[in-house]
Amino acid sequence: MNQSHLNKKLIFTVLATTMLCTHLHAKPATSITQQANNSVYNTLPFSDKKDFEDAQRGLLLKPEHLTIKDEKTGKVIWDLESFKQYIKLENPAPPSVNPSLWRNAQLNVQYGLFEVKPGIYQVRGYDLANITFIRGKTGWIIFDVGSVSETAKAAYDLVTEKFGKLPIVAVMYSHPHVDHYGGVKGVINEADVKSGKVKVIAPDGFMEHAISEGVISGNAMSRRAVYMYGALLPRSAEGSVGAGLGLTNPGGTTTIIEPNILIKKTGEKLNVDGVEMVFQMTPGTEAPAEMNVYLPAFKAMWMAENTTATMHNILTLRGAQVRDALSWSKYINETRELYGKDIDVKFQSHHWPMWGNKNIDDYLEKQRDLYKYIHDQSVYLMNEGYTGEEIAEKIKLPSSLENFWEGRGYYGTLKHNSRAVYQRYMGWYDGNPSDLDVLPPEDAAKKYVEYMGGEQQVMNRAKNDFAKGEYRWLAMVLKHVVFANPNNTEAKNLLADTYEQLGYQAESGPWRSVYLQGAYELRNGIPNREISGTVSPDTIQGMQPDLLFDYWGVRLNAEKAQGKRLAVNFDFPDLKKNYTVTLSNSVLNYSTVPEKKVDATVTLNKTTLNAIQLKQATWQDKIKSGEIKINGNQQALVDLVGLIDDYPFWFNIVTP
Repeated sequence: MNQSHLNKKLIFTVLATTMLCTHLHAKPATSITQQANNSVYNTLPFSDKKDFEDAQRGLLLKPEHLTIKDEKTGKVIWDLESFKQYIKLENPAPPSVNPSLWRNAQLNVQYGLFEVKPGIYQVRGYDLANITFIRGKTGWIIFDVGSVSETAKAAYDLVTEKFGKLPIVAVMYSHPHVDHYGGVKGVINEADVKSGKVKVIAPDGFMEHAISEGVISGNAMSRRAVYMYGALLPRSAEGSVGAGLGLTNPGGTTTIIEPNILIKKTGEKLNVDGVEMVFQMTPGTEAPAEMNVYLPAFKAMWMAENTTATMHNILTLRGAQVRDALSWSKYINETRELYGKDIDVKFQSHHWPMWGNKNIDDYLEKQRDLYKYIHDQSVYLMNEGYTGEEIAEKIKLPSSLENFWEGRGYYGTLKHNSRAVYQRYMGWYDGNPSDLDVLPPEDAAKKYVEYMGGEQQVMNRAKNDFAKGEYRWLAMVLKHVVFANPNNTEAKNLLADTYEQLGYQAESGPWRSVYLQGAYELRNGIPNREISGTVSPDTIQGMQPDLLFDYWGVRLNAEKAQGKRLAVNFDFPDLKKNYTVTLSNSVLNYSTVPEKKVDATVTLNKTTLNAIQLKQATWQDKIKSGEIKINGNQQALVDLVGLIDDYPFWFNIVTP
């Protein structure tokens, strides 16, 4: 199973249960932070207003206020007002926000229905991602449908208000991240797709990755995503000012409909409702299955999420497998070679479009070179003997890329992307024998503090260093005090103050969120909020037994399983599939070849298993109802499923 990184669908379930925001007890920016932020004005071309012109160009319609609610419960799904109230074009960056990130936030709050070109329209500011409507002969073709059904429906309603009611004849998923497909059932229904009335187009491998990514390590990634996306942060100048790629993720209903058309190769063409599309496959870039689309009649290039108005992540802070920066740059170059001379407008699933062939060619060249530079220079320094940490500190962009607004680190950053390249080639070990078998953080912290003369000695020095603004150093030192003694409130508060100032200075939206969420948890403890689960109902229903049994394997309690041997056949009549699940050596294995000598044979439909996984029923409920039939030792099934643990979501991060 390919698991390149967390599909954002896991995050949305968390956000739906954590919003709205928690008071942070925020402190103001120190004079040192204010000085650092003010200095940014002297390093970047803030007089260049072209992005603001592009972000506002073609506005056709927008509501005065934008708050999207669940029609049945009234629950707030998306609240742009919470950002609009303090992120205004006329307001300079507050002392607690990096001016470059503030500029990004000002651009991201531009919302409404925009004309990209006659026949191509985007709804922006209704979701983390854009929802694009392309006019066919008889109806709309939607390129990416947002994160949740509620925001997708609201976007369609806005388009309908402007143009009148037109049917949706096709949906295209550019790649298997939830903010690009999760809203699909808000605009079309599954029956129309299965009948062929509505086309759903996606790159080959879409369903495999949409369903599988993030399931295996989803709990840990989702917990870390609370940090990365600032789900609990207040919407204020001392809290969240956006995620860089957009403002934030909505809470709502995540859905998926399986595509009925798969695109498999570059150059493949498709005519949908009179609109010709030419596809460019870009696997292994921003997603394991992704594609750009050229629209010849419009001279328009859809770049999916392969190029946006920010440096993207080679490795996300929530955790993932490392992406391939070299391949990423090559696919952008291929875009230029295949379509470059014929592009009049470039648009994508985040941020705003760009017009003019010369502007677009320069942009694509710089985006290509951005990822190639990160790759090549990280590898250069790696082969010079530098470690990942050293490379992150040493690598610098050339001025031509440093001053390129669309390459600034609002989402990914040069520091953590360069370390990701090192990790891709060299792994976690930096080659130093001292780092081969280090003590775990809590044990090491106690010895560090002891060697430094005790907690109070460290705190005395730390207070002096805080006054001098040595925040990066203090983040390292005070972590040891907190891990040595998590009851030291003074140390936790000073570390929180330190994180806060680092967050205020961060140019990256995720870096800011990580620091500020860390400060919140140091001051207030782990959030006490109910989580409904990290895997959505549509995901569970789409999981084949193979993936489900892999998921069971990583949830097996090895200590409880020690010494046990079990073999259970699972027969799924509705799938016409059989599996044998075996337990031995505290390891769960499965095979599609059923064994004759087993402890039990369990016969059930996959839909029955879905209900159990969604906690709509128990194994005993379904056995009693006759939906599960067991031939052999029923206790074997009870013992097996009893060894499968549920993960605790709110595990510690900034404390041991």
